[in-house]
Amino acid sequence: MEIIVAENEIDEVVNYLNEILPSSAIIFLTGNLAAGKTTLTKNIVKSKGIEGEVTSPTFSLQQCYDANIFHYDLYRIENSEFMELGLFEEFDKEGWHFVEWGDEALKSFFLNAGYDIFTVTITPYEDKRKYSIEKN
Repeated sequence: MEIIVAENEIDEVVNYLNEILPSSAIIFLTGNLAAGKTTLTKNIVKSKGIEGEVTSPTFSLQQCYDANIFHYDLYRIENSEFMELGLFEEFDKEGWHFVEWGDEALKSFFLNAGYDIFTVTITPYEDKRKYSIEKN
């Protein structure tokens, strides 16, 4: 599914994800730096009625929000480090796990372990953003 919207129309993407995502899933967010990965997560959190600041977990690696929403930034993390830090166990928690900068090897690992995986690829499209959403 592809949705093309201006940044102020992101609720269309949020509503679609709220409809299609199962109660527990891993969502890989892909796109260039400043593509809108954290903005999408922020709006998902807001749609669940959660107040407070949503920021990229660049230095903390993980942010947890009420309503079982987890947000990871794996920009500088190798897969071996990911396992050593005990982050894999976090994905056993019920909820939505939004992963920024996860690579194909990590995605394959989760697929082989039986997790529900979705990928949202965000790309510029004229003066808007294109959200390509697929179940893996």
